[in-house]
Amino acid sequence: MKKRITIEKAYITEEKLMLETNETITELVPGEQILVDSDHYSFIYLMEDMNDYTYIILHEQIWPLLKTAEEKKLPVWITFNEEQKELNNFHDEFNYVLNNIKGNSNYGKEMVTKVESIFLT
Repeated sequence: MKKRITIEKAYITEEKLMLETNETITELVPGEQILVDSDHYSFIYLMEDMNDYTYIILHEQIWPLLKTAEEKKLPVWITFNEEQKELNNFHDEFNYVLNNIKGNSNYGKEMVTKVESIFLT
């Protein structure tokens, strides 16, 4: 099973979106890809280590900040204690996913409705 890291806190500071977690990110490198978890109403940014992928879970509660970051093209960073890493290619991937979800019933009606109401208004 893939390791899952949940974002505990999100905030905008110094012209970037910071996603704070309670797990180390030392060995992780950005995978530059975003997936959709329709069952849990979240987006997943992939990160990699030497062995496998790690899922960075971007749950629905932080979507308003994701929208602000998207609108202002703010870089998105993940942080744990003093560790910080930029989530490379975030906006290109996120826009691709959002455009794919729009009106696409394959993601489930509720997921499409939630995404459209926040990101595509």
